[in-house]
Amino acid sequence: MNFRDGAHNLYHIIVAIGYLGLQLLWYFLQIIVSAWYYILIAGNIFESYFISYGVLKKYKSLHIGKLQYLAIVIESEDAHQTSKVVKLLQWLDSVGVKNVCLYDMNGMKGVLKKSKETIFQTLKNAKSIEEVNEDVTHHAPDHMTLEFVSYVDGKEAVAKAANLIFVKNFKQHNIGGVLDHQISLEPHLNQALQIVGCKGPEPDLLLVYGPVRSHLGFPAWRIRYTEIVHMGSLNFMRYGSLIKAIYNFTKVRHNYDFPKASSQPSTRNK
Repeated sequence: MNFRDGAHNLYHIIVAIGYLGLQLLWYFLQIIVSAWYYILIAGNIFESYFISYGVLKKYKSLHIGKLQYLAIVIESEDAHQTSKVVKLLQWLDSVGVKNVCLYDMNGMKGVLKKSKETIFQTLKNAKSIEEVNEDVTHHAPDHMTLEFVSYVDGKEAVAKAANLIFVKNFKQHNIGGVLDHQISLEPHLNQALQIVGCKGPEPDLLLVYGPVRSHLGFPAWRIRYTEIVHMGSLNFMRYGSLIKAIYNFTKVRHNYDFPKASSQPSTRNK
């Protein structure tokens, strides 16, 4: 009986020690991962400052011509900070980015659309994409072209395009044609979006400012070949991080060669 009690107690001691060891190992791994995470953050911050002050020479040579159209997705709460949005646009203008799409997903008009007038008053050399008749991605303007898009624009575009496809297919069926059950394929949708004026230029690069790594409902048909980079919160935006994102994009070899978009939807075909 004493032997059994001793073995039973020994078993419990071994289990307790093993459990304690696993807990200590788990806490140790958490400390290592957390320390590595903060080291990476600190490294990115220092690198950003080095880029800003010109210490890292390679970032001075930006092949900005490869970035013909840039989209910026801003989380709705951050989008209320108009001064930061304007500062971001000024940074982009200073490095030669001339065609920018601003997107947020809030409300019927979007936060950024409501701030449009303030943005244009602050950026004297900026114009709305509606004012530009020529192909916005095939010219070197002396001004910055801005497009304002919200989540509702994407929903309305899909609804209009779907209605156009339905009406076209229905008319074709009524005059004795064959009902096309494959009408909803991508080429038909692209054509319908162009007709209703909702195709829009496709960004080469999309920068996401917000806590979530998501494009937050940016029209999916416009980002089929777009590179997406998460930049963190707009509250902590840094010039060096922006330059690094653009530099990394321009250094990537893109294995496609499609004609770029214009401000006139009917000329866009990718």
